[in-house]
Amino acid sequence: MSTPTDQTASPFGSVDEVVDALAEHGYIADRRLATTVFLLTRLEKPLLLEGPAGVGKTELAKMLAVATGRRFLRLQCYEGQDETKALYEWDYGKQLLYTQMLREKIAEIVQDAPDIPSSVEKIKNQDSVFFSEDFLAERPLLEAIRSDEPVVLLIDEVDRADEALEAVLLETLGEFQVSVPEIGTFVAKHAPYVILTSNNTRDLAAALKRRCLHLFLDYPTAERELEIVRSKNTGLPEAAARELVEVVRGLRELELRKAPSISETIDWARTLAVLGIDELNSQVLSDTVSVVVKYDKDVTKALGALPKLVDPNAEIADAHGHGHGHGHGHGHEDNGHSSGPAPTTSRPVLDDEDDGPDGRAVRAAKDEEGRHAGVYGAPGREYQEKARSGETEPPKKRPVSSGQGTRSFGAGLGKRRAL
Repeated sequence: MSTPTDQTASPFGSVDEVVDALAEHGYIADRRLATTVFLLTRLEKPLLLEGPAGVGKTELAKMLAVATGRRFLRLQCYEGQDETKALYEWDYGKQLLYTQMLREKIAEIVQDAPDIPSSVEKIKNQDSVFFSEDFLAERPLLEAIRSDEPVVLLIDEVDRADEALEAVLLETLGEFQVSVPEIGTFVAKHAPYVILTSNNTRDLAAALKRRCLHLFLDYPTAERELEIVRSKNTGLPEAAARELVEVVRGLRELELRKAPSISETIDWARTLAVLGIDELNSQVLSDTVSVVVKYDKDVTKALGALPKLVDPNAEIADAHGHGHGHGHGHGHEDNGHSSGPAPTTSRPVLDDEDDGPDGRAVRAAKDEEGRHAGVYGAPGREYQEKARSGETEPPKKRPVSSGQGTRSFGAGLGKRRAL
């Protein structure tokens, strides 16, 4: 097994030094995490951190670089990524430019060749010039191996990459070296501190896990998360910050599409501090909940849960109530869409309550015989009363002539059909 030519001593003498060094730069680590980081620096093995998004996996790599004074390199993984974006690729543009510049030299190279095969052979001997380190474009993995100074290499969200990239990582992570077929094998001068992160969107290969230290990083305890919020100097009072942490922990227990992360807890605390909030209530939290909840359905669930999270004794309105203050009711019949009068049992009516006139009674009063008298040519009310008492004969129907019939709408349609 190849080893780095120049090993760098661990910057930490104990686990406590890891805790203190990270805390000095704003990263609050528990003892289990600090122990794993200490082993990373002593055993010079990569560390695979798995867990939900937003628990501080990426931030740990950044703060480790700051705490140790190492250069920070990052490989962001994504679906469809190949080794050329992770290891290296040839600078074809530069190669083409040099080819054009050396075109005149080709004649000199082949001038002594007696035939075409000999000329081709002479040109082939020059191929190595264009596949040298001068034309090698480094990507994060090769850059970390060839670096003249110690580095911290973050391979972020490795679970998003294809399995083919995992195979490429095996040599780099197992032996801290990269093989370039056209040139040879590069071995690290300084063993890099390598941290891989995964959000568990898929299972990683056993061969990859075998080469790494492993730690599952979950959401912190309430006290540790409060300590993290304090360390960021959000400006939120202590009592409000403590209550906010409990509210966020309550939201994480809901079945949300994306649970609030630690960084979002910090953002929420800063938001409330900017608004000058000293004491939390469900109204101000509802107005700002979009800072930590990013999907519509999650927002609906969060708004329903916030009153109880702020005050466990709060009275929650009926789930059907919209709380918009419009004062509109919803009559429900069997089909659930009735627009008629609401059932009389929907709510009690107080004696001193002024409900206004009864609409059904008003409509019934209008529904009387002769209500259309005198309207659109109908006989007047006085004539109708005399007809009912026998003082005059009822009106006779007006005869309709054949000419009027042919001018009617129906007759016209009949003629059109005949056409």
